[in-house]
Amino acid sequence: MNNKNAYFAIVPLMSAAGLAFAPAATAAETTETLGEVEVIGVTPTHGVGLPREKIPANVLSASSDDLARAQNLDLTDFINRNLGSVTINEAQNNPLQPDVQYRGFTSSPLLGLSQGLAVYQNGVRINETFGDIVNWDLIPESSIASINLMAGSNPLFGLNTLGGALSIRTKNGFTHPGHSVTAEGGSFGRVITTAESGYNNGTLGYYGTVSYYDEAGWRDASPSDAINFYGTAGWHTDRTQLDLHVSAGDTEMRGNGPSPAELLAQNRDAIFTSPDITENNLLMFNLEGAHWFTDKIQLSGNAYHRDVDSDSFNGDITEFNECVDAAGDEFLIDGFTDGAGGDGVCDLTADATDAPEFVVDQDGNLVESDDFPAINNISARDQEAYGMALQTTFLHDLFGRDNQFIAGGSWDQGFAEFDSSVEVAALLADRSTDRSGRFVAGTCDPADIVAGVCTDTELGGTEVSIKTHTRNWSVFFTDTFSVTETIALTVSGRYNDTRVRIDDRDGVRPSDDTLLIGDQTFTRFNPAAGLTWQFHPAVSFFGGYAEGARAPTPVELACAYLDTDGDGVNDNECRLPNAFLADPPLEQVVSESWEAGFRGRFMNSVGWSIGGFRVENSNDIVFISTGGTTGNIGYFDNVGETRRQGMELGLNGVWRNLGWFLNYSFVHATYETDFFVNSPNHPLTPGNVQVNDGDRIPGIPQHTLKLGGDYTFREGLSAGADLLVNSDQYLRGDEGNDFDTVDGYAVVNLRGEWQFHKHISAFARVNNLFNTDYETFGIFGDPTGDGHIGDFAGFTDNRFLGPGAPISGWVGVRISL
Repeated sequence: MNNKNAYFAIVPLMSAAGLAFAPAATAAETTETLGEVEVIGVTPTHGVGLPREKIPANVLSASSDDLARAQNLDLTDFINRNLGSVTINEAQNNPLQPDVQYRGFTSSPLLGLSQGLAVYQNGVRINETFGDIVNWDLIPESSIASINLMAGSNPLFGLNTLGGALSIRTKNGFTHPGHSVTAEGGSFGRVITTAESGYNNGTLGYYGTVSYYDEAGWRDASPSDAINFYGTAGWHTDRTQLDLHVSAGDTEMRGNGPSPAELLAQNRDAIFTSPDITENNLLMFNLEGAHWFTDKIQLSGNAYHRDVDSDSFNGDITEFNECVDAAGDEFLIDGFTDGAGGDGVCDLTADATDAPEFVVDQDGNLVESDDFPAINNISARDQEAYGMALQTTFLHDLFGRDNQFIAGGSWDQGFAEFDSSVEVAALLADRSTDRSGRFVAGTCDPADIVAGVCTDTELGGTEVSIKTHTRNWSVFFTDTFSVTETIALTVSGRYNDTRVRIDDRDGVRPSDDTLLIGDQTFTRFNPAAGLTWQFHPAVSFFGGYAEGARAPTPVELACAYLDTDGDGVNDNECRLPNAFLADPPLEQVVSESWEAGFRGRFMNSVGWSIGGFRVENSNDIVFISTGGTTGNIGYFDNVGETRRQGMELGLNGVWRNLGWFLNYSFVHATYETDFFVNSPNHPLTPGNVQVNDGDRIPGIPQHTLKLGGDYTFREGLSAGADLLVNSDQYLRGDEGNDFDTVDGYAVVNLRGEWQFHKHISAFARVNNLFNTDYETFGIFGDPTGDGHIGDFAGFTDNRFLGPGAPISGWVGVRISL
């Protein structure tokens, strides 16, 4: 069973075994079955929500009990295994840094990916200001009271809500009183400890949790650690609630990314180059409140301040070429592999228009290629965001029928300071890089070399220091009118006004327009309308249309095309954050979403839902690679239209002592516009690759099946399992669908818990029970490092793959009071 073909055997095996092999229900639909989530917040500032039956879209929900029962590593691990249409790409290959995809839209911690999901925590949008990324490592699972995954381009959740929005509510002393300590350990040297405490006296309450995570990692040179704190103090009366939330985090993660397919065939623990370190530090305050003026009118809102500092250090093979001068000395050059004469010799007396540009360091010295075959990409992002939101809810009847009207607005400011540099480095025996202290300042042409002056640094962008300012204000409304006792009509809309400004670090707009500057404003009104119809006590219909938008992020706009002299040549070559090149001006992405389906209950014991969706993106922004060992050099561009469409089926139920769930999703994500994309490491068509209307978007499996549940043997003793099946996906860089796909896979996981004392319980889990070899991600690269990695000189397979973890297990104990 230790191969990819295992999943073809496991699927029928599990089906034949039936639900007896599937364990306790942890999926979102199970929450509906158990009645734990009856009302869904329909705006980021929750206030008053709606019954699920009146929401004209698919909503996936889960509670803290569901998360605890599932025994997953964190929030992303839970939604990947339990919620329909959610998949994960392990591009970084660190469990705290996954690319989360819902219906083919991405929420990632990595700059360079087009973000299509909005993520909120207690009404605050936590997509970071510089690139709309989400730092999943800064969200401790122990703090979560409930989650709602809202489907579609819901305009009420603002920017980035192209495919959906994830709304997280945290615990407080009123909802989660009590005290507990949890400790677990096992495979990969992983140790996790968590402490929680909550209390209230009926009016005043507090809750706090601190979690510590440490592991050596299952791959070479991949240790990580994270410590997170969340606390809240609240004042609650019959009419007023006021809560102050505080979040703090300090994480250091090593995710050394995908490795060549041939290297993984030799050793699945092996990495290509290292280190790749990301350090995040968070401090966030959020004051949230709600007040009922009457039984029909409520005012709710929040004000927040969020500060996130991120430092990254990425050792990689050099992106520069080399040539040898007449004396036999080897130097790094930019853009050429040969001298002007075509004889492999760098001619230092050649005309500058024919000769290569030589890489120079901060002191103007040429850089020797034989000493420095690698580079360190070093960057720092200091991000600060603050803002507020207010909304008023009116519950007055309209024409004698129930009606809920909500109107509100929000205002947010985001500031970021970004610094990046490229340091030349030696490549050590274990393919890690060292520190040289020599940084690439630019390039120098031969005429200046001969003259003894290297002042013409034309490369630019290897040392970048900029600051950005993002300002967004919006107004929104939603009205749900009960046309009859069984039919509800919802109409919504939101107007967004977003301004993105980019300056050099000192904030002074220079006269030299070749520097990184910019000032753009994006506005749009996004409407939505939907209908629900409970035409049978056990069956209801839902359907609707919605529009959403995403303004280009500062990191995308910072790489904008700039032709200052009108010669048709880009004069603003930028490298954000990993040597990105320039791109044409960007338009905001607009999504149009259609959704319809049915949901209900069968024989009062089985909950079900089935539906279809279609989302059309216009002016979609993608990252187009132009080089780099693993395609990390490139630029952003609008590529026209893309589409995500598919269907979803969800089942859940309780039979005697068995709670179970099944989710199946079909997601067909395609490009809908013909265009050319550069894929320099493509094994069949390197260079410009033709992408045709209908080609599948890489990285998104079409079929996903999730089956699981828990069986309670007696009170306090339970065991469970879950099965995750994903079909194949195209590699990133194969947008034209010309090469083989990354194979599909199936993974089975087990878990169990025994409460042997009123206050003490023990638990255990096993991941990847059959030790299946599988990959969740693929990209094209150069496995030889352009000849710099001699160990891999014979490698010919350009596929780099992100391997899944092998069989692993953990045990733990929980003490609760």
